[in-house]
Amino acid sequence: MTSIESAAPDAWFRLEKGRLELGGAWTIGASARLDGELRALKADGDVQIDASGLKKLDSSGAWLLLRTRRALEEGGAKVTGPDLPDSYRPLLDSLEKTKPQPAVKPPRAATFRRRLYKIGKATIQALDQGYSILGYLGRVTVETGEAIAKPKHNLRIAAIFHQVEETGINALPIVGLLSFLIGVVLAYQAIDQLKQFGAEQLTVNGLGIIVLREMGVLMTSIIVAGRSGSAFTAQIGTMRVNEEIDAMQTMGLNTVDVLVLPRIIGLVIALPLLTFYADIMALIGGWLMCYFNLGMTFPVFLRQLQGAVHVNTFLVGFIKAPVFAFVIALVGCYEGFQVERNAASVGLLTTRSVVESVFLVIVLDAAFSVMFSVLGI
Repeated sequence: MTSIESAAPDAWFRLEKGRLELGGAWTIGASARLDGELRALKADGDVQIDASGLKKLDSSGAWLLLRTRRALEEGGAKVTGPDLPDSYRPLLDSLEKTKPQPAVKPPRAATFRRRLYKIGKATIQALDQGYSILGYLGRVTVETGEAIAKPKHNLRIAAIFHQVEETGINALPIVGLLSFLIGVVLAYQAIDQLKQFGAEQLTVNGLGIIVLREMGVLMTSIIVAGRSGSAFTAQIGTMRVNEEIDAMQTMGLNTVDVLVLPRIIGLVIALPLLTFYADIMALIGGWLMCYFNLGMTFPVFLRQLQGAVHVNTFLVGFIKAPVFAFVIALVGCYEGFQVERNAASVGLLTTRSVVESVFLVIVLDAAFSVMFSVLGI
């Protein structure tokens, strides 16, 4: 067995004739040096660890001591000890009870097969989600028909008007502000581009068509999906976590009549009105930009707008609003009922509700655009 000795006086060790002596201050300040020297330590046969010479010992030094003992044992040595002052024994015992954690393995590089598997798995999950929502749509449709057949028994008028207030009236400030700013941006960009061709007056035409046909209803629906759709999921999800829905079912109450229909009907009423309001605010924002950049007065703006748009232009955007509202409310309520009995699930499903609602709104808007184009509207 070779004789190995650490030369530093503050924290040292010496291996000689089957005896490993430790001394000095085995603290975090000396741990970097001791780590390298102890890794080179090798011994076989019997080894007695004598740590009675330690003056100081902290958790890093105690960990080095335990690691050295384990390394010697793995190398084939029969280790006894360590013998150390009684004041350091509790620290060493507490660290010794801690199980060593396995080394962290780096994640495997994503191969083509793994990527293909993830794509397939995501596709299956999306189809399953769509199938479940479609089934829920059927249930809501049946319940809605029954509610219309017996409105006095199934329709909760007070709850519907409450949802109209929550989703419509209370959303007026944010919808109005964002629509106004969108109108400003659209008009500014249109003026900037059309100036190159001397056709600044056509800014009003483009603004009116874009806002009334597409941007007004689309932006309003996205805002409502983030504001009201997420609220539907969070409210119903919290009731599910608190077992309020179970209590309602035990009492014989129909959860669709009580929780879903008022939200759907309320949003179907509120979103078209919000869309009309958003159209007006966007046009006002566009007019202000035309006034400051082109000196266009309000009567001139209105005459130009009247010649550019027709009733059909407004109706194309207005007809989309109830459909978008129905989809947003349906997805929000559906995800609320999917919440598991923990708080983390509420946040996860609320996020999913917003993403799905916005995705479906944009897909439906694209479908409407293609359909209206084919019909020549």
